[in-house]
Amino acid sequence: MTNPHILIVGAGISGLSVAYRLQARLPNAAITVLERDTRPGGAAWTLRDQGFQVEIGPNGFLDTKPTTLQLCRDLGLGNQLIHASDAAAKNRYLFLSGRLRMLPNSFGSFLRSDLLSWRGKIGLLLERWRKKPPTPRDESIAAFAERRAGREAAEVFADALVTGIHAGDPKLLSLPACFPRIAAMEREYGSVLKGLARTARQRRAEATANGQPYERPGKMWSFPGGLRVLSEGLAAALKEPPRFGVVVRAVQTNGDPHRPRWTVVGEGNDRWDADALVLACPAHQQTHLLADLDAELAERVGQIPYNRIAVVALGYRKSDVSHSLDGFGFIAPQRLRGDVLGVQWCSSIYSDRAPDGIVLLRAMCGGWQRADVVNWGDERLLESLRSELRRAMGITAAPIYHKIIRWDRAIPQYHVGHLDCVAWIEQRLARHPGLFLGGNAYHGIALNDCTEQGNILAERVAAYLRERS
Repeated sequence: MTNPHILIVGAGISGLSVAYRLQARLPNAAITVLERDTRPGGAAWTLRDQGFQVEIGPNGFLDTKPTTLQLCRDLGLGNQLIHASDAAAKNRYLFLSGRLRMLPNSFGSFLRSDLLSWRGKIGLLLERWRKKPPTPRDESIAAFAERRAGREAAEVFADALVTGIHAGDPKLLSLPACFPRIAAMEREYGSVLKGLARTARQRRAEATANGQPYERPGKMWSFPGGLRVLSEGLAAALKEPPRFGVVVRAVQTNGDPHRPRWTVVGEGNDRWDADALVLACPAHQQTHLLADLDAELAERVGQIPYNRIAVVALGYRKSDVSHSLDGFGFIAPQRLRGDVLGVQWCSSIYSDRAPDGIVLLRAMCGGWQRADVVNWGDERLLESLRSELRRAMGITAAPIYHKIIRWDRAIPQYHVGHLDCVAWIEQRLARHPGLFLGGNAYHGIALNDCTEQGNILAERVAAYLRERS
């Protein structure tokens, strides 16, 4: 198979990164990317409107994994990268009991914090000496946090962590699926706190050995023009540009185990044939495409739930905001079932996100607990946000700008049992050689996870086609 043809459905970061990495591994392959939208990037896109730059999805990516930074450098975009401000990296808040409270960012600030009682603080510190279970198990984030750190710490910090990243229910989400690194620390070191301390020492030692200053990982990165720079850069780097506005209806195979071929059926008479097919669109779209091919596989993929989120960007005159906006923003714990999940202070995180004299805030509403909020009309949603900002930040003025983006299916929710579900799906795919499933529904929801899985999936596809040749 000297000149294989590969089809990729979905031009989000997952699909684009698979295509880009495959292009390097198989330079003679013809790679066609099909996308139902009119642009690349999926949720990794920046709206530019009236001098504002509004991220409709993630606000950036962390450097806790190297894959996205390396991807940017490989694309020639490394010199354009910017990282979040020092204040945004250091200062994050919770909105509790009617006021903003800073999350601890050091041991001293943890001891001084009023987020936990002294009993709660001692319970968390005792995590170092609590025994781990004899065998690894799947359990909810809430159950893990309560078992390791106590109920009080679980209610405050586990809720905040889940709200800020997944907008889900910590009593339903799986700890090893959502935070595999934390699960690994308990498994390898017997304690999360011990694991964090040990890995920090290792990083310091490596930095010293390399003659470099130690920098704590966890910086968030983006571009002056927003994340769409990465999406557009990936699309432009492909030999064959993605085909936009293509609605895929079904996938078919010739059923030949020795030389399987795949066909993607679009609207009308559109058809594309390929030697390998990658579905990198959201899981709920994959379900419909797989229904006629393998009903049981489609059903399992469709069991991965999504939450609903409304992203609301608000522009205010700087003179109308008395708060210093000295940080990333604040989270409102979901257990309180408020109308707002959290608010990011976008113009404090990165510069040039708003016109001079204006600040840009970005609120997240809805989530697993309050999906109903996404159905609210614009006027009701904005009035609710104004009320929450009045209580949390003392903002009484009306915004001079707003933009509302509703995601009916926003973030995949890795509930307890997710890892078993994914293992079953991947085993089932062995019945369909040449078919691959990607996207953030399986092995991580963050942009970093998508680029990491893009590398892995590209290697699997390339290995399959080399073997077939």
